[in-house]
Amino acid sequence: MLAEFTIIIPIYNEEDNLLRLEKEMNQFLNISIKKTEILLIDDGSKDKSLSIIKEICERNEAFHYISFDKNYGLSAAIKAGFDTVSSKLVGYIDADLQTAPEDFNKLLALSDKYDLVTGVRADRKDSFVKNMSSKIANSIRRSFTNDGMDDTGCPLKVINTEKAKKIPMFKGLHRFLPAMILLQNGTVKQVAVQHFPRIAGQSKFNLWNRLLGPLMDCFAFVWMKKKYINYNIHEKA
Repeated sequence: MLAEFTIIIPIYNEEDNLLRLEKEMNQFLNISIKKTEILLIDDGSKDKSLSIIKEICERNEAFHYISFDKNYGLSAAIKAGFDTVSSKLVGYIDADLQTAPEDFNKLLALSDKYDLVTGVRADRKDSFVKNMSSKIANSIRRSFTNDGMDDTGCPLKVINTEKAKKIPMFKGLHRFLPAMILLQNGTVKQVAVQHFPRIAGQSKFNLWNRLLGPLMDCFAFVWMKKKYINYNIHEKA
């Protein structure tokens, strides 16, 4: 049976998290409400991540991987995942497991009704500075996009693959996935999910790329929204 759902997991220097990731993703595979496979995406890691990824894929039939020749960033990794998968649904989670794979079932339960279902991190276990900068960034983004989303930075999403493949991704646009689905006249929904502190590895984000970077990306989104082409074919022969 072909997979109905593929979870893409961007990875950059996460060697200390990968065995725990393997264990928890396997646990989810056993309880997923849809036939699921995993796509690990090595974003040019400089540690031992790629060698561990290869070992994981060798011993787990449902795990696959692609690797970049250098570090391109989170948006590029997500875009590569969208381009690669063939299942009807595509999901996304971070390798640090600050969100729980089991919560994918909450999102999958709504995937037949919505083109994108995204998590909202309830009771976030991050520092005060990180939480406040995230709230400010989300407020700024909402004022530009009117997408109604409270937490687009939550790394737990399920998207209709056909819609995902049409997203014109560029650097930083991973923050605008719900808005980009809405541009396609798609439907979006947010659901409360669990959140945990980071146990190992280091965050790839700082004050600059959590606040100032997203502000500049908002202007890019506004430009794209004005230029975006959306159409439906009525007939063909």
